[in-house]
Amino acid sequence: MTLAKKSVNEVIAIVKKAGLEGIEWGGNGHVPHGDTVIAAKVKTLTESAGLKVSSYGSYYRAGVSEAEGLSFASVLDTAVALGAPSIRVWAGNCDYGKADETIVEKVVSDTMRIADMAAKAGITVTFEFHGGTLTDNNDNALKFASMVEHPAIFFSWQSPHGYDIGHCLSGLNGLLPRLSTIHVYHWTIGSYEKNMFNETVRPLKHPEDFFSHPLADGEERWREYFKAVNTTGCDHFALLEFVKDNSPEQVIADGKTLRELLCR
Repeated sequence: MTLAKKSVNEVIAIVKKAGLEGIEWGGNGHVPHGDTVIAAKVKTLTESAGLKVSSYGSYYRAGVSEAEGLSFASVLDTAVALGAPSIRVWAGNCDYGKADETIVEKVVSDTMRIADMAAKAGITVTFEFHGGTLTDNNDNALKFASMVEHPAIFFSWQSPHGYDIGHCLSGLNGLLPRLSTIHVYHWTIGSYEKNMFNETVRPLKHPEDFFSHPLADGEERWREYFKAVNTTGCDHFALLEFVKDNSPEQVIADGKTLRELLCR
């Protein structure tokens, strides 16, 4: 998202300068869903630069997208052409608390279908830990994970805003056995943060209530998160996103911070 307006070659150059090792290419920009020709070109450019394709960031929503005209078959074909080991998807299009039994069943059923398809191609499926989906909080993410037991299904994790480190670690620890990638950035919600869970105050608004910061400002949190991730014994891509001001210079600075955190 940070480098969405940059060309593929510009993205690769910035990532190299930041000392990073891989890129998750997105289906809403650089590698459109279904365009296997572009996907193959991006694969070649990425690998020629000595980088890896970490994953394919699709905008496929289980239980929703097929009916809206985005087939998982086209997403999968694109991921294969891109050389992506995993496809990022979303668990529906509403919070768990707003989903009735029929909606949940539809998301779960479609999830198992696409997992079978991906597995046949040697690719995994990675769900976002994200609001507006069935994985909108710690408890719901774990509940959904228990419903979609499949060797090809994994989860990405990102730190929810407005919670203390202990709460965030609780959600991360619950997903560790099936963790794929980690989305790395540091946001706060300013002076409104202490009130965000009080139902008598207004709901959060984006972007005016959200503030992005250099990753260095969140070092304390991320040291603890990476300690937990290191217990899996597996390799995971730590993916920088939403850097302050969407600045290439900040990508480079955050890349330095990330490398330092991972070396500790």
